[in-house]
Amino acid sequence: MRAVLGILLTPVFHLYMIALIVGFYPVQVIALKFFGEHARRRSVDVLNIMLLRGLWIMGARVRYIGLENLPKDRPVIVVANHQSMYDIPAIGWVFRDFYPKFIAKIELSKNMFSISYNLKHGQSALIDRANGSQSVREILKLGRLIEKKHYAACIFPEGTRSKTGKLKPFMSAGIQTLLRGAPSAVIVPFVISGHHRILKNGNFPLQFGEKVTYQILKPIEPGQYSSEEITGHLEKVIGSHLK
Repeated sequence: MRAVLGILLTPVFHLYMIALIVGFYPVQVIALKFFGEHARRRSVDVLNIMLLRGLWIMGARVRYIGLENLPKDRPVIVVANHQSMYDIPAIGWVFRDFYPKFIAKIELSKNMFSISYNLKHGQSALIDRANGSQSVREILKLGRLIEKKHYAACIFPEGTRSKTGKLKPFMSAGIQTLLRGAPSAVIVPFVISGHHRILKNGNFPLQFGEKVTYQILKPIEPGQYSSEEITGHLEKVIGSHLK
């Protein structure tokens, strides 16, 4: 029965997601032009929660754990494992009070309607993976921004999505560069579980009735570790909760 529901509801899910991503593009444009950045930011919050609600179409049972671990009055570096594009609205919604910024491929800043518009106007770091010096400059710039404004920067240190859910090795350069720009930031590990199971067969058919968990772990003070140790510690902590 779950397999049949997956086949029947996958097109509905995709149409819902596309409608939101396309439809909220003019909403963001109008909000920014006539009401300012705060209004645009709130429109993105609405978009994120509606995208997450879309998982209900596929019968997903979504659970939030550790909301009490959200820090206050600090710049935040969110370090998360990466399973799918659905990770983005989850982080955007959970950390909405910190106006989260992302480190994203520069290609995502084009032709993706609401996603591209938010990346460009939300002051995220758009990096060219073929240009190491440009990437470092953008990430350092983002670090200085969150240090000044007490915002959140999100990084996926695996670099690419894990289709199996198994954690890939963490790369340290991005985390270290963010900490250079935001020395007073606290690191918040964020564990995403279940998105890879929904996409077990790719984009069609999606799996129906899977469990999805978003877990905020206790914040980590980076000063307790050397720059070489912090990435390994984060990989170990996030990996242990995935298991």
